[in-house]
Amino acid sequence: MGLVTVGELKPAFTGKRGFRLNSSIRHASEWPISDVSSDLTVQVGSSSFCLHKFPLVSRSGKIRKLLADPKISNICLPNAPGGSEAFELAAKFCYGIDIEINLLNIAKLRCASHYLEMTEDFSEDNLATKTEHFLKETIFPSISNSIVVLHHCETLIPVSEDINLVNRLIIAIANNACKEQLTSGLLKLDYTFSGTNIEPETPLDWWGKSLAILNLDFFQRVVSAVKSKGLRQDVISKILISYTNKSLQGLMVRDPKLEKDRVLDVECKKKQRLIVETIVRLLPTQGRRSSVPMAFLSSLLKMVIATSSSASSGSCRSDLERRIGLQLDQAILEDVLIPINPNGINSTMYDIDSILRIFSIFLNLDEDDDEEEQHHHRQFRDETEMIYDFDSPGSPKQSSILKVSKLMDNYLAEIAMDPNLTTSKFIALAELLPDHARIISDGLYRAVDIYLKVHPNIKDSERYRLCKTIDSQKLSQEACSHAAQNERLPVQMAVQVLYFEQIRLRNAMSSSIGPTQFLFSSNCHQFPQRSGSGAGSGAISPRDNYASVRRENRELKLEVARMRMRLTDLEKDHISIKQELVKSNPGTKLFKSFAKKISKLNSLFSFSSLKPSFSGKASSESRFLFQRKRRHSVS
Repeated sequence: MGLVTVGELKPAFTGKRGFRLNSSIRHASEWPISDVSSDLTVQVGSSSFCLHKFPLVSRSGKIRKLLADPKISNICLPNAPGGSEAFELAAKFCYGIDIEINLLNIAKLRCASHYLEMTEDFSEDNLATKTEHFLKETIFPSISNSIVVLHHCETLIPVSEDINLVNRLIIAIANNACKEQLTSGLLKLDYTFSGTNIEPETPLDWWGKSLAILNLDFFQRVVSAVKSKGLRQDVISKILISYTNKSLQGLMVRDPKLEKDRVLDVECKKKQRLIVETIVRLLPTQGRRSSVPMAFLSSLLKMVIATSSSASSGSCRSDLERRIGLQLDQAILEDVLIPINPNGINSTMYDIDSILRIFSIFLNLDEDDDEEEQHHHRQFRDETEMIYDFDSPGSPKQSSILKVSKLMDNYLAEIAMDPNLTTSKFIALAELLPDHARIISDGLYRAVDIYLKVHPNIKDSERYRLCKTIDSQKLSQEACSHAAQNERLPVQMAVQVLYFEQIRLRNAMSSSIGPTQFLFSSNCHQFPQRSGSGAGSGAISPRDNYASVRRENRELKLEVARMRMRLTDLEKDHISIKQELVKSNPGTKLFKSFAKKISKLNSLFSFSSLKPSFSGKASSESRFLFQRKRRHSVS
């Protein structure tokens, strides 16, 4: 700043020891004025100011105390808040020169006025009073202005904290944000009841992006304040996401393959970890329908794993895993592909242990829901119609389980390509879901097949354990055809697949033919008829009964035709497979016995000449014939 002198002053004393300049000097625009030699040198940081004692003493209590000895001509202010810039403005104010108080210097001037004790005790309309008036009139009523001033307070610690400026700014931000939320809600109600069109409203989180300029401590205090005031959780989530993206911009690696190639400085990693752990603590209350997006939670977990050692960030990691598990049905494959810590001892590509814990959390939550539902059912047993059926196919719980099972199968198929993945880890994941979670096992079969292809040298016992995780009865026809010809599968698996396919076709044929013969037998008079008594008043009318019978007849005929076509195709496949197996190893007794059993099973399903019989006698004969053949086939 250099050497500063002040020009000619014409002091005028008042009863309150005030100091007033004439109008020409008071509104002077040039600074410094160098007509009068100075009698005081003030050192502020690296800058020196050559000033006069009287104007400074008349408005500053601190300088008055420092100049108690008239012989002192040099003072030092090493801890002056705002540095030489703030002191220069305060000195100008002491000399009566007009200074501009604005958004950028209000924090410095308020802290400088407190440090220099420029209060009403020493002069009327002193700097402290003027800055307080500006804060109340311009800063506190505005969210954006309060955020800017709060940002400037970061360099004014601890004075800004001592005068309670930081806390007042944070409270002002929280109060104004909640007022806007309340006003927006009232406007929506007004538009709803009046029937008028809703005008485009400003998003409630419009100011959230401005918080990115704050340091982590101030940001944490602001978010905690708005949460305590009742700001909506979805707004808080958006604010946290915005701040995280800007704070970690350039540091978050989204591609797992690039994670090991990126070398981050140790201090940078510490900063990353500190930001992530703070954000996790600020997340809204967890629940199955949380306002925090799954992609954001997954990114935080990946960052925690990448920047922490195995012993650190344990609580933060556990919290994120629980949050992800609570809403796992909203996840996609990318969300659960969590790279392993490059500094860890594991050599796999993905963190399997973390995924095991996440899926276990979801399944435990599902069991808790079952217990709660059973308790609710016992408590309100007489009101069964009011109880929500969570086990119905379209219910939220069942749909969530199906989504998670599909996610698991896709995840298994992805990690199966990892050559370092052990069989035990794969089996632990495959067996984690309960039996009812998978309606069809094609996805799991695909994952097992990929694993066997990538790991051709695993032991036969491990190969057999892998295939035991697949429920052959839940494989589709296409999967069964592929499995029967898959050389990577054990022989037992191929036999089991073919056997269960035959059993399924047999059950389908028997269940389709039986009802058809029953519906069109001579005993159709056995259907309940409407009677005149009250006991039969709820029976089906003859017209409705006849329409229902015709509709079921058409459906059953179509089902029988489809079963015949499937049976014909399967018999052709069986013959070709049997020939290939015999050619490949003609001396194996297992395949010979298998071929004999296949021929026996095929003889049971020779329904090409079978026609639906509409007499009770034919129906009974066909059923007895089928039962006799099934007994012989079992033996």
